Amino acid sequence: MRPLSLRARALLALATAAAVPPLVILGVRRLGLGDGWALAAAMAVMLPLLAWLAACWLAPLQRLTRALEGAVLSYRDGDFSLNLAPDGPRELAGLMQGHAELGQALREQRQHLAQRELLLDTVVQNTPTALVLTGPGGKVAIANLAARQLLAGGRSLTGLDFAAVIAPLPAPLRDALQGEADQLFSVALPDQPEETFHHSTHAFRLQGQPHRLRLLRRMTRELSRAEVATWKRVIRVLSHELNNSLAPISSLAHSGAELARRGDTARLPQVLASIGERASHLHGFLSGYASFAKLPAPRREAVDWAAFLQRLDTLAEFYIDGALPAAPGWFDAAQVEQALLNLIKNAHESGSAADEIALRVGMAGGEQRIEVRDRGPGMSEAVLAQALLPFYSTKRAEPGTPGGTGLGLALVREIVEAHDGRVTLANRDGGGLCVAISLPGSATPPGH
Repeated sequence: MRPLSLRARALLALATAAAVPPLVILGVRRLGLGDGWALAAAMAVMLPLLAWLAACWLAPLQRLTRALEGAVLSYRDGDFSLNLAPDGPRELAGLMQGHAELGQALREQRQHLAQRELLLDTVVQNTPTALVLTGPGGKVAIANLAARQLLAGGRSLTGLDFAAVIAPLPAPLRDALQGEADQLFSVALPDQPEETFHHSTHAFRLQGQPHRLRLLRRMTRELSRAEVATWKRVIRVLSHELNNSLAPISSLAHSGAELARRGDTARLPQVLASIGERASHLHGFLSGYASFAKLPAPRREAVDWAAFLQRLDTLAEFYIDGALPAAPGWFDAAQVEQALLNLIKNAHESGSAADEIALRVGMAGGEQRIEVRDRGPGMSEAVLAQALLPFYSTKRAEPGTPGGTGLGLALVREIVEAHDGRVTLANRDGGGLCVAISLPGSATPPGH
């Protein structure tokens, strides 16, 4: 039998309260007692009856209140297993059913989050990259297995002071972890060969509190593979260039010896001149590699733009696009001049008309920006992605003409990055290439 609704219970209580007193008064009067006794008897019967009816009416509300209070306390403690049975009056049964569905949804959501957290924790703990998350006060909040092995011999780091954890570490590793910049460094760990690591760090706020994430990735194998690939590429380029020069020199020397044996000395000067030309080219080629390998640290100084570009104009053909900055530049004039000469030379060799090779100088976001623009064919996406790599060249050797060494743009990049700047390449609308050099502004020169 379904329980009565709250409305039915209220109507029953009102009907009882209206019908019982007259019946009691009528019965007392039939017994011959006065009105006073009749009223007293009615009150004696009605008060307990009304109290019982009120208790019956309020009982479901009291049970629901206690149940909801217990459920709320359980939810506050993170326990969503409590479920209310949808019984009682129809009005309260609907509320309990809604509460049960809410609890089920919260349980499913909690289970889903727990599974995602388990998956994330599994990934974090098993990644070879050492990960350390520190919270307020520099306390370690999370440290994965790789971090524990690297920093503490496998011991748990959670809750420890990060500064105390890294204090006994080798100086290069400690200095990197104390810093707030990404960097590449090498360190010799106890009973292990020297390893190269990449340290990256990021600060953020979690639940309103400052946190910092540090990542240490072993780069020894990657750098070794890259070094081997680079050496192979260097050897291929050097072998190709040496063979291209030594083979003609050997042939010309043999020809010269044969002419001398025959007494035909009239052609000897031409043969010797050819040998000297090939030897001079080989010397210039090797000097270019040597200058790339021995690039000194830049000596920054204030540079007057007008005088600097006037001197550059005597070495290469270009025109200045736009007005020059009022503030002087701040860089190593000789090195930046060499970089710009390489870029202007590339622009001429791209097939661009000489009167369309422009140089623009300006300030952008506190940085010095120098652009070299041409109207050549530009570069494909594949070439743009590799153009700044050493020994990568798109210039092919023509008969009697040496091919590219792949060091022009690489030397530009080396010079610019030594100035803490960057190089970007982009194709221009309407054809051509724009090579932009961005250097730190003179207001805050690096190292000052």
